[in-house]
Amino acid sequence: MGKGMSPKIILRAICILVLLTGFMMCTHSNEQENQTAVETQEQHDQRMSWWRDARFGMFIHWGLYAIPAGEWEGEINHAEWILTTAQIPVKEYENFAKEFNPAQFNAQQWVNTAKNAGMKYIVITSKHHDGFCLFDSKLTDYDVVDATPFKRDILKELSEECYNQGIKLCFYHSIMDWHHPDYLPRRKWESRSEEGADFDRYVQHMKGQVKELLTNYGEIGVLWFDGEWEDTWNRERGIDLYDYVRSLQPSIIINNRVGKGREGMAGTYDPEQALGDFGTPEQEIPSTGLGYDWETCMTMNDHWGYNKHDDNWKSNKDLIQKLVDIVSKGGNFLLNVGPTAEGLFPEPSIKRLNAIGKWMEVNGESIYGTSASLFSDLKWGRSTTKGCKVYLHVFEWPENRTLEVPGLKERADSVYLLQNPEASLTIEYNDTGALIQVPEDAPDPYVSVIALKFATTPGLLGTLH
Repeated sequence: MGKGMSPKIILRAICILVLLTGFMMCTHSNEQENQTAVETQEQHDQRMSWWRDARFGMFIHWGLYAIPAGEWEGEINHAEWILTTAQIPVKEYENFAKEFNPAQFNAQQWVNTAKNAGMKYIVITSKHHDGFCLFDSKLTDYDVVDATPFKRDILKELSEECYNQGIKLCFYHSIMDWHHPDYLPRRKWESRSEEGADFDRYVQHMKGQVKELLTNYGEIGVLWFDGEWEDTWNRERGIDLYDYVRSLQPSIIINNRVGKGREGMAGTYDPEQALGDFGTPEQEIPSTGLGYDWETCMTMNDHWGYNKHDDNWKSNKDLIQKLVDIVSKGGNFLLNVGPTAEGLFPEPSIKRLNAIGKWMEVNGESIYGTSASLFSDLKWGRSTTKGCKVYLHVFEWPENRTLEVPGLKERADSVYLLQNPEASLTIEYNDTGALIQVPEDAPDPYVSVIALKFATTPGLLGTLH
């Protein structure tokens, strides 16, 4: 140090140096955090690639609401929203935790059922709006390990089994929480006071649980948020939560319900402004492709959570055709199961999953890794594309044994049924398209698939989207 420099000057210089160093470290840290959500198109496509290839996943809505099984005081149309729809006081609802003991839960069977159905990923409710957690959270006792006689971490068992069977595990997590004392607003019919509640404190609690989910259960494919629509949530909170999740697992995929702006079928969704990596139309299929990544989530009957009175099951044919319809428009299909309080998939769900699985065993190549149809309209069904192949999914088998394919002018090297690739089908071309001669009877009772193989990737088939 120079001679004659006073101790005060030295001390001030040291303080300034410390402050500058701290500022630079803080700035660097913030830049690192903000970089989490910034990526090139190539990086984004790589992150989305497994999900786009998968096309088909299982949604699982399970929690304390499985115990009343949709019924409360004579009303039988409840499900996972029963705390609110039946206006059950929170303290009374908590008693369900003392009864939750799903002794027949078997993670291996669950994952195997999904895999045999042709599903590539599972999205399960880690916490629904009622606030109850299916995992061992250190931030609350209101979870399956601490509050129930079951005392097993369901998500841990599923994570291990998904890893063993090659299925991507994904978590649904509700932003809304009717149980937590700091969550606002309260339900209008509730007697609990809002006095002392701090929503910012709740958000920190929620982020803490998200951190548990993303650090204790291995690599997670998707974090599927919900419950974002109340006024206490906003875009800024959504941006913060999105970046936080990506800071914990940079390769994870996040749905659009992390922030405001969930799309409807009326076209109100703006993918340039919306948060999240894919859209989430619920219980409906868009009439056309949407121009961005999307996934239709849908129930097999009329409820997400288990309702023992709901027998309005969609047919095997309807579900398989819905899968094909969605994939032909460039979307994914997330099909729901609501397990019982005992930990079992309802038998009607299992029967339908088995039927879909048998169809996928034969026709899965026309679903996995495919892109949307090159045709604008096929009266008899749908179409998908993959590499040098075009797949025709025939819903209505032609009685005259001639399948008209309007706009198909590019000549295929081979045409055959996926059920019997060795037997070629005759194809003829004319001014309006092509005619394929098919057997008298449809080879599949739900959807028969014809494959057309070209020398190069087909680009123009006449009537394009």
